[in-house]
Amino acid sequence: MELGMIGLGKMGGNMTRRLLHDGHRVVVYDRSAEAMDAAADEGAVPTESLEDLASRLSAPRAVWMMVPSGTPTEETIGQLTGVLEKDDTVIDGGNSNYNDTVRRAATLEERGLHYVDVGTSGGVWGLKEGYSIMAGGEAAVVERLRPIFETLAPAPERGWGHVGPSGAGHFVKMVHNGVEYGLMQAYAEGFDLMRHKTEFGLDLHQIAEIWRYGSVVRSWLLDLAADALAEDYALEDVDPYVQDSGEGRWTVVEAIEVGCMIPVITAALEQRFSSQEAEKFGFKLLNAMRNQFGGHESQRKVKPLHREGA
Repeated sequence: MELGMIGLGKMGGNMTRRLLHDGHRVVVYDRSAEAMDAAADEGAVPTESLEDLASRLSAPRAVWMMVPSGTPTEETIGQLTGVLEKDDTVIDGGNSNYNDTVRRAATLEERGLHYVDVGTSGGVWGLKEGYSIMAGGEAAVVERLRPIFETLAPAPERGWGHVGPSGAGHFVKMVHNGVEYGLMQAYAEGFDLMRHKTEFGLDLHQIAEIWRYGSVVRSWLLDLAADALAEDYALEDVDPYVQDSGEGRWTVVEAIEVGCMIPVITAALEQRFSSQEAEKFGFKLLNAMRNQFGGHESQRKVKPLHREGA
């Protein structure tokens, strides 16, 4: 199958490589000439503009956006509506707010275009391990894109699925990230407590390795925590400032709006806010895990709650 890919950053670039390795034709566009050259070296078709990208795809086209949420996504969609044709599909694989997604889907439908929102998880490991794909939109359109999803997922028959109508994919990914906050916070607090029990002289890396096998708390996040502790046991080179990327805030706001109690996720979000004001080992471990799975660098900047069009 062929696909247009806009945005060749850490996620978009690796997704393009995974698709190319499985024999798909990928037409790419990115503002970075270096990123374009790297994709072209892998076999992708580079383009000079979104109009050029559209012209190199056969109808009905499918164009996947991997650009930052908010204004960049809004502007990219606006440009695409001017170059795509009826029955083409725009896929938003970024972390957009699901309310924006519902609005955008309705707008594109009026223009005869399809909109598929794909919650995408996997971080920098996705190229090797595959991505978790949560797709929202029209069932028939998602089915048309099946070959793409089967390649990006860990296996054709698992790790991906059509979860509901437009907005559902991003909603599920929002909750996914909220759960991620809670799990990571629990690990960080547990290891921080053991670190404070100095009279036992506990080896945190050893304990992480023990828990990884047979324990009921074993997980990929624990694997990443173990790797981080192996690289830098005291986490001396890790910044304790833990950024909240937006989805955790949206999850808590949604819970308030629908009257659903999520105290663990809420507390985890508040702890990230706290990390932006104080230095603590647990926060360093949180940051180390984020960097392990997503290549996230610490940024000393509080990101405001964004709900475009709400």
